Amino acid sequence: MKNPKGSRPGKIGDALQDYLKSSGLAPRVEQAGVIPNWKMLVGTQIAAVTEPISVSAGGILFVAVKTSAWMSELSLMEPELLRSINKDKSTGSIKKIRFRLTR
Repeated sequence: MKNPKGSRPGKIGDALQDYLKSSGLAPRVEQAGVIPNWKMLVGTQIAAVTEPISVSAGGILFVAVKTSAWMSELSLMEPELLRSINKDKSTGSIKKIRFRLTR
């Protein structure tokens, strides 16, 4: 980002935001916003038995689940969870959730 001679340097946050937009990475960064906001997006009960792991480039959210019973329940709740996640404007568009059992 060039500044005309004699002007003040720009803010690094603005430069980073410009770079993310021009490189096409902005949507991925927004999608990753699901991870730190997980508890707020799904509630404390679900957050207590799950952990968001990653988001793929295709908008698939991978979530670790503590028990098979919860995994079944959450699979049925996927449309509702997607609505909750995608209505939050601080996160990018998540298209699908893949639940994985952790032991």
